[in-house]
Amino acid sequence: MANAHYPARYWHRLDDGRIQCDVCPRDCKLHDGQRGLCFVRQREGEQIVLTTYGRSSGFCIDPIEKKPLHHFYPGSSVLSFGTAGCNLACRFCQNWDISKSRSFDRLCDQAEPQQIAQAALKHGCWSVSFTYNDPVVFLEYAVDTAKACHALGIKTVAVTAGYIHAPARQEFFAHMDAANVDLKGFTVDFYRKLCAGQLQPVLDTLVYLKHETDVWLEITTLLIPGKNDSDDELIAMCDWIVEYVGSDVPLHFTAFHPDWKMQDIPATAASTLTRARHIAQQSGLRYVYTGNVHDNTGGTSLCSACQHKVIVRDWFNILEYHLSDDGRCMACGHVMAGCFAPFERAFGARRIAIRI
Repeated sequence: MANAHYPARYWHRLDDGRIQCDVCPRDCKLHDGQRGLCFVRQREGEQIVLTTYGRSSGFCIDPIEKKPLHHFYPGSSVLSFGTAGCNLACRFCQNWDISKSRSFDRLCDQAEPQQIAQAALKHGCWSVSFTYNDPVVFLEYAVDTAKACHALGIKTVAVTAGYIHAPARQEFFAHMDAANVDLKGFTVDFYRKLCAGQLQPVLDTLVYLKHETDVWLEITTLLIPGKNDSDDELIAMCDWIVEYVGSDVPLHFTAFHPDWKMQDIPATAASTLTRARHIAQQSGLRYVYTGNVHDNTGGTSLCSACQHKVIVRDWFNILEYHLSDDGRCMACGHVMAGCFAPFERAFGARRIAIRI
């Protein structure tokens, strides 16, 4: 059976008797019985425990493009799951029913790491994704599951906001093959007022992933009308990515819809995504995509050398695929940045809920 109260790592005792959680920059300082802002890391006696180890809000098989990852084994299927809780407090959260959950009744599925890995193998999934809520808050469960996956040749994917301290970050990403990091905005005020967090730790995670790991990295920014979609902010963000992360990192601009505590903000117009994509391309980013909309142009991967359409997508469907088994453009032979394998048939846009 799943151990719901699993001994957690990354904490230390304070002189005043409290225990500080050291997983993320929140540095929650806890008395006995108290939980951190994430709600799932709790002090019990003289230790901190993870209260969601082995418990999930559900398991689904998705296309890898839904994470979104466009350069990590395109067309493959991924077993996706999450738990509950989050270490940010984004007012615009699109998965608030999971990430902001304060009820463990949502955690209806139980599975040990080895069971998850076996399920991925059974269903022909190339990878397992820790998603829906941020896996940083269930680090121990995610790491153990990643180890079990790797033992069976299954890849692992983290969908995360990257809000994590350096020591925990090093262990967590040592067990990930790919990551999509949510860069929510590019101003200190945006993170402080709308996420109750800080920008710099996220930037530190992006630089770390690019320069100190072999993790395949893609970035997503949810564009919220009037909040993080100005030309100036987008130019500053894209210029920073090019300088510190590189021009080959895929960047996804996705559409916001009114949710959680920002239901008074309109949905993102398709034209905003197109404008942001053009700005990113002008900044020098080679692979820029639009998401949460039907946009063949914004979903298409172009060869950075000859501009040939190498992968044509409509939402999560792959309509055309023109890369060799090792990721070379079939028109000019240029190697596309990413992780590729022989392509047979795309999983498609379907989603399959499973029990483990």
